[in-house]
Amino acid sequence: MGIVERIKEIEAEMARTQKNKATEYHLGQLKAKIAKLRTQLLEPPKGSSGGGDGFEVTKYGHGRVALIGFPSVGKSTLLTMLTGTHSEAASYEF
Repeated sequence: MGIVERIKEIEAEMARTQKNKATEYHLGQLKAKIAKLRTQLLEPPKGSSGGGDGFEVTKYGHGRVALIGFPSVGKSTLLTMLTGTHSEAASYEF
């Protein structure tokens, strides 16, 4: 049974359920289930990951490299020497 069918089944149960003080809790649980299923429909659950927050880098070409480090340690100079292009280095005062 897919997510859409489960949502329709819960909505049908909500329509059949008489609304009164005794069924408020049950209807609230059904509404919570529908909300959870709709978020799963929009964003499928993630598999087990290595932990921590990640980010996605679009892959194209031969490869992609990120230079991460403190300011004024030579990242731009290294990039210029390796690629043969001109990378403008900013001068920050500390």
